[in-house]
Amino acid sequence: MVRLKRIYDEPAAQDGVRVLVDRLWPRGFSKEKAHLDRWEKELAPSDELRRWFGHDPEKWQEFRERYRLELEGAGEGARLKELARLCARGTVTLLYAAKDEEHNNAVVLKELLEDSSIG
Repeated sequence: MVRLKRIYDEPAAQDGVRVLVDRLWPRGFSKEKAHLDRWEKELAPSDELRRWFGHDPEKWQEFRERYRLELEGAGEGARLKELARLCARGTVTLLYAAKDEEHNNAVVLKELLEDSSIG
């Protein structure tokens, strides 16, 4: 099972494995407070794509397409498959720093991880 959560929200037992999926460390947040199991910054959008998107909902559909293409073309397939296998074994919570809970890279990763053809 894949869950989504802002890293700034309190950790909970039902989070399972906590995985940060942002390229940059969240501002003003200590690593101790994060309670991370993994930090998969390589699975985050490139700096260029992240800056272009800027969490603009009007760019959401194109961002999703570009981000998926980046993941396929960047040779991160093995990392994605490993994360999909982890999700198949239990609950994984993808953590992100964005304020917009509907338009961020973790949403796209969750979609990909729930696609049965990955794992």
